[in-house]
Amino acid sequence: MTPSKAWLILLFCAACTPATPVSPALTGTPAAHKDEATDHAPLPTRVSLEPAVLATVKLSTSKVLRKSLPITLDIPGEVAADPDRSRRIVARLPGLIASVHFKEGQSVKAGDLLAVLESVDLLRTAATYRAATARQSAAAQNATRLQALSGSGLAAGQDLLDAQAQAASLSADAQAARRTLNALGIPDSQISAATARYELRAPIAGYAMSRSAIVGQSVAADHVLCDIVDLSHAYFVGRLYEKNVARIHIGQPAEVRLHAYGDAVFVGAVETVSRQLDPSARTVVTRILIPNHDDLLKIGLFGKARVSLGEPQAQAEGLVVPSAAVTRIAHKQVVFVRQSDGHFEVHPVTLGPSASGEVVVLSGLSLGEEVVTDGVFTLRSLVLKSTFAEED
Repeated sequence: MTPSKAWLILLFCAACTPATPVSPALTGTPAAHKDEATDHAPLPTRVSLEPAVLATVKLSTSKVLRKSLPITLDIPGEVAADPDRSRRIVARLPGLIASVHFKEGQSVKAGDLLAVLESVDLLRTAATYRAATARQSAAAQNATRLQALSGSGLAAGQDLLDAQAQAASLSADAQAARRTLNALGIPDSQISAATARYELRAPIAGYAMSRSAIVGQSVAADHVLCDIVDLSHAYFVGRLYEKNVARIHIGQPAEVRLHAYGDAVFVGAVETVSRQLDPSARTVVTRILIPNHDDLLKIGLFGKARVSLGEPQAQAEGLVVPSAAVTRIAHKQVVFVRQSDGHFEVHPVTLGPSASGEVVVLSGLSLGEEVVTDGVFTLRSLVLKSTFAEED
């Protein structure tokens, strides 16, 4: 074992025999549970972290409980972007695309340069502002001069009023041009140096979901270059059949499983239920807001939402853990169980029904054991990394 891996200790069951006797709590094979027909399969089964490392890893646990899960209803659907977390990037001015700095599907940060346009209209607007500003300044000086002469009777009052009106009109023209440039993202400090070059930058962090921009392409003011979507959260848009409409309500917890990720569970809640029925399919759109853990969500993925109905009936009691505690190692569904000596034991489990972000465990755990819910990915990665190192 290299020094860099000294903080990771993995014991393997059945694969090797300790050189000296150890207590059963420290062997690689966990003790059998009464509810299991056989012992756990030979997998890397124990992980130990040094206290300093453990302090830097965000781990949390939850106790195995005996409870009944609520009755659920399955709703098919697909992942869709949250409109409130999306932005459309439009040219705003007619022009020529001089350069493009993003690719479709690329992650971008707020403020990142997306594209550069060259626009004659922008150059004309900047010139209009500078000219109007210069004329307004001259008109204001003339009005000031006439006001001084009027006080001494050397200028007519009407001449002064005309000069003041002209200065006000030119000032309004300059301000309109300035606001136009500000709306295009050009601050006051850069207006005096504004040219035909126009930069388009990302207003939010997210992913460029599309690209309609080629260097040399001529675009209109309303041309859409791309959509930026923040996928930290997204909607699962389900199709609720007419016969089940009365059973679904805003706020009901739901867990979403996508066909692309059989083991991943996205826990959310019903946010909206449409007021309009699709007359052809006889379904109602239901939106469930879900977080994007492990950056797995992609727009358009199909799956199924399991909504907890909160009805008086319930499933039979069983041992229950949060769905987030379950992961997969060597084609087996497992959980990490925290031991009193600080180790984390890998327990293969057999799962039953799930609902509300929880799942019934048919075998592999005992009542009261503490399973890791946050930090599962870290522990799983350490197990797999050590397994590869042993094979080398």
